[in-house]
Amino acid sequence: MKCLKKIPIGLWLLLLPLVAQSQTSSPYRVDENQMYGMYSGLALLMDVHYPTRPNGYGIVFIAGSGWHAPMGYNAPPLKGIAQTLQYVKPLVEAGYIVFAINHRAAPRFRYPAAVEDAQRAVRFVRYHAKRFGIRPDPIGAAGGSSGGHLVSMLGVLDGNELRKDVDPVNRESAKVQCVVARAAPIDWVLFKEKGDPTGMVSFLGMMPNFVNVDSTTVEYKTYNEAFPLYHVSKDDPPFLLIHGDADKTVPFENSEKMEQALQKVGVPVKLVPIPGGGHGATFPGAKNPPDYLGEMCRWFDRYLVIK
Repeated sequence: MKCLKKIPIGLWLLLLPLVAQSQTSSPYRVDENQMYGMYSGLALLMDVHYPTRPNGYGIVFIAGSGWHAPMGYNAPPLKGIAQTLQYVKPLVEAGYIVFAINHRAAPRFRYPAAVEDAQRAVRFVRYHAKRFGIRPDPIGAAGGSSGGHLVSMLGVLDGNELRKDVDPVNRESAKVQCVVARAAPIDWVLFKEKGDPTGMVSFLGMMPNFVNVDSTTVEYKTYNEAFPLYHVSKDDPPFLLIHGDADKTVPFENSEKMEQALQKVGVPVKLVPIPGGGHGATFPGAKNPPDYLGEMCRWFDRYLVIK
């Protein structure tokens, strides 16, 4: 625990579930610790959750962690925390094969490592689609908080940057065809009055000028490159955005701006506000919350499954 002492309190609140929750067993068949990549000798792992009656479609899931992980050998794996299983369970019950992943994290690794790992996971799943029993073309992605940021990037980035790579897995497209993002950091500028509650300065490895934004700096260009709002285009997949309107960590305005940007280019999008909901997988403080897990499953049923 000594390595966590200097972590800002806002980031500590995001990491606390990772420290407090041990890996929970799943009621379904789970192939644990499947390696989807090996980065400089570091194994990138995923757990594959199989439904009793698979529908032939796959979804990559990324839990939220503030893009960070505790720096210890006993750090709980992101792919197995309670938050992951909370969202994976209804998807598996709906027939989806879910790939819950770990990714490289700050403070040891910085942007674009986590984005690249998320893309690698999609490429790996697509390349091995036959092995997993899913269709290779329509792949979905779901995640919350920093995981919501990463799955949003999977939706808005082109995903074909490595077409000439020597690794056949990397030659696959990393773009997903349907996204569900909970409380996702979408636009870094929205955090200028809040300091850095999400740990994005550590994640990006540089401090932006939140007060006097200078578009000519490396910091400005890198921050724009790293956030989904600045990549939105008409060829993006349908987005379901779920966000607590009382979120004090990732302002609700993030999802509002993403909704507006996607609407402007004609991409199907729906924003589900959670009245009174704060930041967290269960929207603490929510008052009569809607069935957001059901909304997630229905979104994939509507936009991912080919009729």
